[in-house]
Amino acid sequence: MTSLSVTLPSFGPIFRDNNFHQIADLAQMAEQAGVDRIMLTDHVVMGAHTDKYPYGPFPFPPDTAWLEPLASIAHMAAVTRQVRFSTKILIAPLRPAAVLAKTLATMDMLSQGRMEVGMGSGWQREEYEAAGIPWTERGQRLTDTIAACKSLWRDSPASFHSATVNFDDIWCEPKPAQPGGIPIWVAGALHRNNLARLVEHADGWIPPPYGNLEEVADGVSTLRDAFTAAGRTVDGFGVQGDIDAVSGDDGRPSIKASMGAAADWAEAGATTINVVMSLFCWRMDRAQAWFDDLAESWAELGLR
Repeated sequence: MTSLSVTLPSFGPIFRDNNFHQIADLAQMAEQAGVDRIMLTDHVVMGAHTDKYPYGPFPFPPDTAWLEPLASIAHMAAVTRQVRFSTKILIAPLRPAAVLAKTLATMDMLSQGRMEVGMGSGWQREEYEAAGIPWTERGQRLTDTIAACKSLWRDSPASFHSATVNFDDIWCEPKPAQPGGIPIWVAGALHRNNLARLVEHADGWIPPPYGNLEEVADGVSTLRDAFTAAGRTVDGFGVQGDIDAVSGDDGRPSIKASMGAAADWAEAGATTINVVMSLFCWRMDRAQAWFDDLAESWAELGLR
């Protein structure tokens, strides 16, 4: 079974006159269109050196307004009933582990078990400097934050000790609504440290952006081998596949033309197909029609 995810814009000109509250309207449209999971991106602050973006030219100037994703998800969860929520990705090391665990558990309880979270270390040094977090510790802090959150969601009281996060005999209540805690997706390439992080702690993998089918298929094979070696099954483990924007007959990005690749992503091992709305639609007055086209295209694929 393959699910449908949509990354909503939490920035940019779709919210004219700073009407960012309209992201709740987009969430309702997504839910009505049958979207399984809504995702938001994350930048706490933005420095001037966007040229350091590792995946090509960064598409936005540094003064672009970005909504904080967890607060935005809480806003959207209040006006929806079924759709799930996640991040792509939350720069987890910028947030204290105990605070993050509490925030996510609260969101999961209030949304009645609809939270997931995609975590990564980010790419911009200035965000770490502004938060007072050592840039060189980002990988270790990511691993420790994930493990600490899982400990706080599981144990009462919880104790945890690592290189960057330490606590003894503390309670983090309420626990998440979902038994076993909130599913955690880990983003990034499958280098040694990240592969170990995925095998030990993750419920799903978010491949690097702009990857192709072959890279994802190879990654799924690598994960399967690593899981087997660790005595863990890949059953139920998630893999995200991102749809590229393909032009239609009018030369403009077409969701119907782009969704033609969804079956190939599923064949490569993707368990959820992610559509980035901002690649296709930047106007609120066209959003409903875009979601209608998305729903029709998805239904025609028959991937559920």
